[in-house]
Parts: sequence; C-alpha cells; structure tokens
Amino acid sequence: MLHRMINVVNHRGPDAVGFHLEGPVALGHARLSIIDLAGGAQPMTNEDRSLWITFNGEIFNYVELRNELINKGHRFRTQSDTEVILHLYEEKGDACVQDLNGQWAFAIWDPRRERLFLSRDRLGIRPLFYAKTKSGFAFASEMKSLLAIPSLSRMIDPHALDQIFTCWVTIPPTTVFSGISELPPGHCLTLQEGKMEVTPYWALEYDTDATVKSEDEAREKLLALLLDATRLRLRSDVPVGAYLSGGLDSTVVAALIKKLGVTHVKTFSVAFDDKEYDESAFQEEARQFLGTDHQAVLCRPTDIGEVFPDVIWHTETPVIRTAPAPLFLLSKLVREQGYKVVLTGEGSDEILGGYDIFKEAKIRRFWATNPQSKFRPLLLRRLYPYMKNLQSQPEAYLRAFFHVCKEDLDNPFFSHLPRWEMTSKLKLFFSREVKEQIGNSETIQQLEKRLPRGYAQWDPFAQSQYLETALLLPGYILSSQGDRVAMAHSVEGRFPFLDYRVVEFAARLPARFKMKALNEKHLLKQAAASLIPETIRKRHKQPYRAPDCQSFLRGDGSRSLVEYAEELLSPRAITQAGVFDAERVEKLVDKVRAGQAIGVKDNMAFVGILSTQLVVDRFIKHFPKEHTL
Repeated sequence: MLHRMINVVNHRGPDAVGFHLEGPVALGHARLSIIDLAGGAQPMTNEDRSLWITFNGEIFNYVELRNELINKGHRFRTQSDTEVILHLYEEKGDACVQDLNGQWAFAIWDPRRERLFLSRDRLGIRPLFYAKTKSGFAFASEMKSLLAIPSLSRMIDPHALDQIFTCWVTIPPTTVFSGISELPPGHCLTLQEGKMEVTPYWALEYDTDATVKSEDEAREKLLALLLDATRLRLRSDVPVGAYLSGGLDSTVVAALIKKLGVTHVKTFSVAFDDKEYDESAFQEEARQFLGTDHQAVLCRPTDIGEVFPDVIWHTETPVIRTAPAPLFLLSKLVREQGYKVVLTGEGSDEILGGYDIFKEAKIRRFWATNPQSKFRPLLLRRLYPYMKNLQSQPEAYLRAFFHVCKEDLDNPFFSHLPRWEMTSKLKLFFSREVKEQIGNSETIQQLEKRLPRGYAQWDPFAQSQYLETALLLPGYILSSQGDRVAMAHSVEGRFPFLDYRVVEFAARLPARFKMKALNEKHLLKQAAASLIPETIRKRHKQPYRAPDCQSFLRGDGSRSLVEYAEELLSPRAITQAGVFDAERVEKLVDKVRAGQAIGVKDNMAFVGILSTQLVVDRFIKHFPKEHTL
C-alpha cells in the first residue's frame, strides 16, 4: 500500500524513492533533489537511528543552523537541510520549528517513545493532509495518496462545498473529502499512545510597531529583509529561475536576484493571445531593463480547456476560476527548460496591501460615512472595469452590492462581504440533497468563531489583510495556483515575500505605509524605486486573470463544449453525481453555448460546477485502479 501511496505522487519527487518500515510505522518519500543531490536521500535517520524523518520542502537557513548545531557538538553525515531538522529536533524537541526559516511539511518518528510529530510551515506553502483509517493513521503531501488506501471513504463533504462556494477555499481541517483532514498552516500534530493533538506554534499579529519611526526607516528595513530573504532562497544545488509576470512583485524579485550579483537570470512568464489578460509588453520591458534570459508560454483559451482536467487532478479540489491552468502550463515550460526551482512574487499583495479588495473596502468605508458623495461610486466602477455589469448599474444597486451602509461597518468581515455574498449566490445551483445536508451550517458564522484574539481591535485594513493571508493565500494562491500546479511538473516555487521575518515586519507597519490614499503597495514601490523600470513601478495593477467559460467551447465555431465538459455537465451526469441541480445547470450550459455567460457570476458558477464534477469523476468514480487494488 505504501508503494501505491508514493507512486500516485511521483510528480512531486521523480528523482528518487525511499521507504522505511519499523514496527508500527511505514514511511515513504518521493524526492525532488535540490539540496545535497548525492547525500540527501529520505527517509533519513540520525546517528543512532533513534529518529526518522520524511520531509517535503526547504529550510533556507539550514547553513546557519547547521553551524550552530556543530558548535554544540552535533555531527553531520550529509550536507542536507533534512539532517539539520533531525539534529535541531534532538536539541529542542517540538520547539525546533521556531528556528526554521523555510517552507515545509515533515514527519518525525521517535521509535523509543513511539511518537509521531508532524509540522507544516507558518504560511501553508507546503501541503500536509492526514486521515484516521481502519488500521490506524496516515498522512501525505497530497490527498490522492490517502485515497490510495482502499479502506478510506471517498465522499464529498457538503460542508466543504459550502465553504468553497462562499470564500473560494476549504477551511482547515476541512477538505473536500469527508474522511481527510488538512493540518492548518503554522500548526504541529503529535500522535502518541493513540492520542492526537494539533497545536499552533505561530500566528499572524497586526499590532503596529511603535519602534518604526518613519517611512524612510521602514523602506530601508523592508528592502534589507527582502534582499536577505531572496539570498536565502537562492540556495540550491540546481539552477534557480524566476517568474516575471510584468507586474511589480515578480519584477522586484528578479531585480533583487540581480542586485545579489547573479549575472545570468532565467525568467519565465505566461502570455495570452487575448489583450484583456495579456501583460507581454510589460514582461518585455522588465526583461530588457533587467537583462534576463526570458521565455514565455502562450496560453490560448483552448489550451486552458485542454489541460483543465489535469489541473483539477492536481488541485484535488473544486476551483471557481481557471487561473491555475496557465500556471500549470508555465511550470511545464520551466521543467522542460531544465529548471526545478523558481522564485516568485506571491505574498506581496497580501502582506503589503496590493489587492483591489483593499481599495474597495477603503472606498466603501468612505462612502458609507459620506453617503451623499457622488464621487465614490465612480471610483468603484473604475476599480473593476472588467465587471461589465457594474458599469451601467444605478447608484442604489452599487450601494446594495458593495454593502455601503453604516450598519455593516462594524461587521468583522466588512472588506469581504461583497465577494463572499456574490460567491454564495452560486449555491443556488446545489441540489436539494446537498442544501439539506448543509442545513444551517453557515461558513461565515464558523469563521467568526475562529478569528484570533485581538482581531476586533485591529485596524480595518489589517483585518482585511488577515482574511486574505489566512484564508485565500494558503487555500488557493499557494495551493491551486501554487504548489499543486508547480509540483505537477516537479517544480518548486520559492517566495521571498513570504519569509516569516518579512511577513511579521509588514504586519506591524501602519496601514498608511502600505496604501497611501488608493496607491497600493506604496512602501514597496518606494523601496524598489532604483531597482525596476519606472513604468512598471507606476503602472496600474492588473489582476491576474484568465479566460473562463470561453475556454471550454470548441474552437470549431460549433458553439458546443469540449467533449469532457459536455459529458460531465449533461443532465444525466449531474443527476448521477448528486451535487448540483440538473435543470439549473442545463440552463447555465445553454447560456455558455450561446456566448451569453459574460458576467463574473456565470463564469464562476460554470467553472465551479465543472471542476466539482471533475473531482467527483476523477477521485470518486474513476480513481486509478492501480492505486486502489
């Protein structure tokens, strides 16, 4: 069975496979060799075989930790970061995670105490799932490994669907499969004598740091932290590239690599044949300014439709946008060019205030406190030029849509109410049975119970940052758009902006440093002034988006869907799966075929329904037989 669990995630580690069976424990590892190519085989043990580890990820400060441990008398057999974790655990026990700067999911087995210790990195860059089985306990980097266990139930959790069709993500420990749990970011799990305990070791705090006296001081500190974060993330025994989207964040990362003295920088990007989504002109400008060796993959709507089933096989969960698909194609290009590691700009928008949702919340607050303003509604329309239906709506509609009223100002989720309410409308497509199973289980009410202590006293800007960083970042950006589509092609993403020191520093900054008026990521733009082209520093932020419904229409002009979509969205298939109402779905599909599904709601509904049907089809109906025998 262990072989089946490893084989199904061979894409995560095609370079080597290892196993260790001892007493009640069986450990397996599929290795992507990046540090200590010859000596880092796993599962790995310490000198006296009193500890065993299986580890996915990277510890970027392993060199410094290794030197400290050698000074304390520890002896090393390898040059790997994996062995550093083992010795650090010997030295500090469970508290070892506090010293780690990296991205990880690991398990340490202590045979003497018969104790299992699992840990996941602070921001949730690396995934970690677990399940209680008939024979005991199992864990893995992907849920498909757990689904390879024959006795594990394969059922969709309706409460997970309620979460996805509200806030785009499942909320750990919930996953889309009722028998599988997710270890939350910044948490550890221990299992000993049949008792399981999940505990946090790190949490986001947004209390302003009074020691930062000025914007100039903050700018210098931010740049210094980012430089060091980038320096650490360049550590590798294989070539390291970078994504270059043409936006501020990826351009800053590439510029930091150059500033650190790397002469040849290989960069990669996605280009679209539709100008509405394409940023090629800015990518070329950044390439010329920085002098990188650049390659792009051209993504057409038909390409998205073609790879979407494979994308969902790797995301293992429904998605309501097609945005992961172009990044799936991008990582394929990276791997074909011989690269296993790329640095990217993810995390900057969350920690430094870059998303339109932050601007939107600011405008809504202004408007709610000044309801006679005629200027605010114009700003909201300008904020979302691609939401065509908003442009012609009357002011009363905008007030209702954006929750512009004083009564909502004290809502802890004020910034996200419009997004969540719009997404929640997609639940109209649920079948009667699913609606009954969900019952009164309200996702937003559950979230309110999980808010951290002190949240109510945080600045409203910090509250909206927390919601993006704690929910959407690990559950979607770093998962469906990150780890899953990158590791699908054995590519590791690294994120300087998500160095925990950068995250903690940014969280303590006053909101006015991050967004000045409606100028997003103000401090980062100032810090990067001499590093990147002025036009990119000052350009209007373009949200990363990809074609949705149109990606699933055949390119022959027949106005019919691609074959698998026609099959999975047929009334028969919808009824058989039991998740959605067949009549409602049929009307939506007719709308898509006719080219009339142009609004955000229709596009999200179509993608969400199709991706859910793919999850049911791939993981419940037709999970590969070789992994279930």
